Amino acid sequence: MRYALLAALAATPALAEPIIPTFTDETATAGLTTVYDGDWDYMVGGGVASFDCSGDRFPDLFLSGGAGPSGLYINRSTAGGPLAFEATDAISLDAVLGAYPLDIDSDGLMDLVVLRQGENKVLRGLGDCRFQEANADWGFDGGKAWSTALAAIWEAGQTWPTLAVGNYLDRAEEAFPWGSCTDNWLHRPQGDGFAPPIPLTPSFCALSMLFTDWNRSGRPSLRVSNDREYYKGGQEQMWHLEPGTDPRLYTEAEGWKRLRIWGMGIASADITLDGYPDYFLTSMADNKLQVLKDPALGQPDYADIAFKLGATAHRPYTGEDLNPSTAWHTQFADANNDGRLDLFIAKGNVAEMPDFALRDPNNLLLQTEDGTFVEAGDRAGVASMGIGRGAQMVDFNLDGKLDLVVVNRWTPVEVWRNTGDLPGGWLQLRLNQPGANPDAIGAVVEIKRGDLVERHEITVGGGHASGSTGWLHYGLGDATEAELRVIWPDGSTGDWLRLPGRSFQILRPGADPEGWQPG
Repeated sequence: MRYALLAALAATPALAEPIIPTFTDETATAGLTTVYDGDWDYMVGGGVASFDCSGDRFPDLFLSGGAGPSGLYINRSTAGGPLAFEATDAISLDAVLGAYPLDIDSDGLMDLVVLRQGENKVLRGLGDCRFQEANADWGFDGGKAWSTALAAIWEAGQTWPTLAVGNYLDRAEEAFPWGSCTDNWLHRPQGDGFAPPIPLTPSFCALSMLFTDWNRSGRPSLRVSNDREYYKGGQEQMWHLEPGTDPRLYTEAEGWKRLRIWGMGIASADITLDGYPDYFLTSMADNKLQVLKDPALGQPDYADIAFKLGATAHRPYTGEDLNPSTAWHTQFADANNDGRLDLFIAKGNVAEMPDFALRDPNNLLLQTEDGTFVEAGDRAGVASMGIGRGAQMVDFNLDGKLDLVVVNRWTPVEVWRNTGDLPGGWLQLRLNQPGANPDAIGAVVEIKRGDLVERHEITVGGGHASGSTGWLHYGLGDATEAELRVIWPDGSTGDWLRLPGRSFQILRPGADPEGWQPG
């Protein structure tokens, strides 16, 4: 297994350091003015959703405002130019903790699930960044909980998605806050909408959820990352999700091992190139990087290789604060286009917890040739000391380089443009299939990396209260083209394709690739 190889390589002398990307802070000029505000009720959350609601294929933004107003911003950037966003009043919601975009009704227009203190909202996209509340029309019970996580998948044979909503504390409980975790809900489809929600009991204060095909069975399971600060007898969880049957937890008898962390966020990628998804779990102090010990056994038994690969990110790497870190949103992405996935982590104290770092910079861990990671947040320019929460690494100006937006608690959102002269190539894909689930959530992109193949699951969920739907970005390093194929959600496998680097391509089942250029 490749992770054992990586562990051995980690003990050898370091290879050449990866290229350090340059991020230019454009917060003052980009036009994003939303602040994630509020007291204790908004200590978690602070998400951002990135998606195209205007139809120009540039990613627009929806920002959580907490106790203050949320904000929808239309992307007015030009290809390769400075980042520019225009505020619109098309969505007027307060008490927002996070949001995830997906095309729920498969009409080709992006919809939005908004997580709130109180009733969650599903907003139907009408085009031109206009939205309409659809809770009643679609039979969606928004509840009245403190909602903090979401994941979505199209189960086999369904034309509408299944939504998992993660809930935090029940403020009405006598035991509040300790031991007062609220049940998470599973919203399965029923007709052109949703059935009454199924409680996922027991629930342990979820802060991140992700549907993932962890064993390549073709049947996704639901991972849930939970905050140990407030639960009693809890742990990290994974649920079986079989069509037509009630969800049930994986057990120790099936290989699931008890893990108790301050679970804040989940990122998933095949960084070990063994063909199975690996999972980065954010927490307070040391974070976890989980890989399957033995895929052949078919058991969800994971090894933590964060320390071996230099990815614990357990305390600040710059400044004078040596207390443990607090990590929130996390995302695998190729920040320098060298063909190796890097790892971003948003950091920030809960408020002013004295036993944890008060000045806690964001991490940008660059993957090296031997699979280990080196910290580059300060050298890349993203080591903000803001109280970070949600984030997204997305190519906002469609120049082939990933930019960055971070939501901070109590202070304005920060945004950086990737302005470095990166020699590596890149490719950006959109998947599109006819009928239900047009964005092919649950598909897998397989891309050749030398003699190995990287598998990329297309998901909605994970991170911390933050989601993205749009262009799929792949760094190519020295390669001038990419060789890849798509395994579509119905299990059908496309042909291997050779696609030119530095291009945007739209892929459809059984059709030739369609090139596209911004502007």
